[in-house]
Amino acid sequence: MNALVDRFGRTGFAALSSLVWAIPMAAWAGSSDLSPYDQTAYPWVALAIGLVMLVAWLVFLTRLARVPVTKRQRRLDFGQMSGSERRWGLIAAAFALGLIAWLNAAATVDWSPLAAAVGAGKAGPILFAVVLAAFLVAMIAGLSISWRRAGAAYRARRTSAGS
Repeated sequence: MNALVDRFGRTGFAALSSLVWAIPMAAWAGSSDLSPYDQTAYPWVALAIGLVMLVAWLVFLTRLARVPVTKRQRRLDFGQMSGSERRWGLIAAAFALGLIAWLNAAATVDWSPLAAAVGAGKAGPILFAVVLAAFLVAMIAGLSISWRRAGAAYRARRTSAGS
């Protein structure tokens, strides 16, 4: 744990290690959507694993402040970030969450009624499909732009720290 915290910093380690509980929780969410139709899905197993791993992650976080970290510039260290870097990072996270929400909906929703309605030429479903596509494009573009701006702010911070 100490080597990973030193490599990624406290914030980076917390973000990476959150996958330990986030992935089982995502599996639970997906399997609970399918469970009424597919009796082979066991959503409560994934939920139990996710909750146990969430508790383990919270225990990790309580010990994180005591782990020694060498002083150097890290991309995802909130203590070192400039205001611009935090702002663009938060914007990038918001677009990433929107993209994840879109992908989750795309993976768990039965799209055949919408496809049939669009194929029949109904105006409302066509408009809805266009809005869904525009949302996807907006999330990808917003994530790309904000991540580049956050990267530029990070490079500016590294340049000013090196001077």
